Amino acid sequence: MKNSRSLVFAAALALAGCDQGHPPPKSNFGANPELPPPAPQTIPTMGVNSVEAWAAGAAPKAPAGFTVTRYAGNLKHPRWIYVLPNGDVLVAEAAPPLAKMNSIEGIVEHWLDKKNGSAPESANEITLLRDTNGDGKPDVRTVFLKGLNQNFGMLLLNGSFYVANTDGVVRYPYKDGETQITEPGKKILDIPVGHHWTRNLIASEDGTKIYVTVGSGSNIADKGMAIEKRRADILQINPDGSGEKIFASGLRNPNGMGWEPVTHKLWTVVNERDQLGDDLVPDYMTSVTPGAFYGWPWSYWGKHVDSRVQPQNPAMVAKAIAPDYALGAHTASLGLVFYTGTAFPAQYRGGVFIGQHGSWNRAQLVGYKVVFVPFRNGKPNGLPQDFLTGFLKGDGSDTAYGRPVGVAVAKDGALLVADDVGNIVWRVAPAH
Repeated sequence: MKNSRSLVFAAALALAGCDQGHPPPKSNFGANPELPPPAPQTIPTMGVNSVEAWAAGAAPKAPAGFTVTRYAGNLKHPRWIYVLPNGDVLVAEAAPPLAKMNSIEGIVEHWLDKKNGSAPESANEITLLRDTNGDGKPDVRTVFLKGLNQNFGMLLLNGSFYVANTDGVVRYPYKDGETQITEPGKKILDIPVGHHWTRNLIASEDGTKIYVTVGSGSNIADKGMAIEKRRADILQINPDGSGEKIFASGLRNPNGMGWEPVTHKLWTVVNERDQLGDDLVPDYMTSVTPGAFYGWPWSYWGKHVDSRVQPQNPAMVAKAIAPDYALGAHTASLGLVFYTGTAFPAQYRGGVFIGQHGSWNRAQLVGYKVVFVPFRNGKPNGLPQDFLTGFLKGDGSDTAYGRPVGVAVAKDGALLVADDVGNIVWRVAPAH
């Protein structure tokens, strides 16, 4: 098996070398993207980058008027950030499971980790960072929770702390201000594992429901629909884990979630399918309509049929609705947070920041940045704006210093960004 994987990887790299690549078309973004015709690939085009450590004092670049600093370093594959009401910052540290090595995507992500010197084992823990004097630098750092299983999403609700492991949701007792949880948790929800491994959590605004993202078990159900039960969905449960139902389906790999502050609708970002060409299919963000079906695997961007999926299902295609906003193909948009703070200038308030982990399956790399999408009256208003860039070296070598994932708003209004290749949490704040 190891030899066959190596051959697939080598073939994919060779294929990438034959394609000079091109920038993404502007029509790949926004509310009404113009989709190119599909170009099916047996092996995806790959623009695999090498990794170089951030130099001392180096940092990503933010717009004029902002400063970027290292909030925390020497982390172990930081993927997600959660800010507690008291201002404590929790960082989920986890790496892709070795089981993910049965896909080209998994091989690439594992390879990138090895290039960066990261161990393939997952840290499986959460680090707490506390800034006691308000200077924008944490002076308390502890292991908040350990012994997890490819952990990602976190949630504090009604005195309980929830963790979304790759195989389920676990609830722990929590006391305000504690720097470590030592009591055992209770698993309240089992989740199927494999392929897409990250699961995120968010509570309803009234605290009566919890929403859980579960990505698909394959690219386009090419392993059969039997393994896709309760996958490519956002699940809804009660805080005790009971009452499970599918809140929305046909979402290939949903990750970040947030409540839009004007309409109070739930929004999510979704990674779409691979191997239809460099410019298909756009990853997207969308408001989530309860009970809606978004197409996966039979169609994309509404009713665009994916002819590779067999057997076809015209009845499900007829039900598919188009998402709200395209974020570009293969950008690997994962993080999402609405800016509800007051520290940033007015034009950012109410808009959304999106962490784009960056492409692995495109000849010319895209993503590798944090973008901002302005909102007006509860809807996106304009094209994505680069907000935090410089994760790519930019010298034509396809070398990356880091890859942004989770984004969160700190209690003081600064933006925090998890960089899982740089092993850093970055802080972006207005310059004073």
